Amino acid sequence: MQTFHLKILSVKQVTHNVRSFTIEKPEGYNYEPGQATELSLLKEGWEKEKRPFTFTSLTDDNNLEFTIKCYTDHDGVTNQLAQVVPGDRFEIGDSWGTIEYKGEGVFIAGGAGVTPFIAIFRDLHKKGAIGSNQLLFSNKTTKDIILEEEFKAILGSNFINIITGETNTSYIHGRIDKSFLQQHISNFNQPFYVCGPDAFTQAILEALKELGANADALVFEK
Repeated sequence: MQTFHLKILSVKQVTHNVRSFTIEKPEGYNYEPGQATELSLLKEGWEKEKRPFTFTSLTDDNNLEFTIKCYTDHDGVTNQLAQVVPGDRFEIGDSWGTIEYKGEGVFIAGGAGVTPFIAIFRDLHKKGAIGSNQLLFSNKTTKDIILEEEFKAILGSNFINIITGETNTSYIHGRIDKSFLQQHISNFNQPFYVCGPDAFTQAILEALKELGANADALVFEK
């Protein structure tokens, strides 16, 4: 596998615990919206700690972008990422991933699981091809919603927020489960894109299958 050592150009705060990192793009480097790569921080003791992160930039952008949730309650990779500054360097490898756009459908994300969908929606929006795509986005609190204003601008009323840990909000309170899906989706004969924590993804996929979704139309990271 080819690897690239790339300089961080800018770091932007997206939410209280999510940052976007803009880095150099190797000449000729290609990926599809929804794909990821293995990334590590070129800092002593952390060079071999590779983790998968999704590109949130578009394929023809001049630079690469990653939007990453940083967990600062323990000294892991993302805690280290929360401390980087422009001029620091990442190592990345080739692009890979099974999440790709297969037509209009319903995107279901839990927390930072929305990141593979960011480039997909940005790409469709740029092409004027958003159509009737819908995003169901589950978060614990409203302050956890990643790119809330951008998703509103792209999807309008097809951007539906579900909040699990707050009741004093204008958004839906509860969880995305079989009952929720049955209540809010009338057509299960369409593509479904699912990404989030493993337990979240597994539960959603099982519920969709029980409700009649075609297994071949379920798109998720295998």
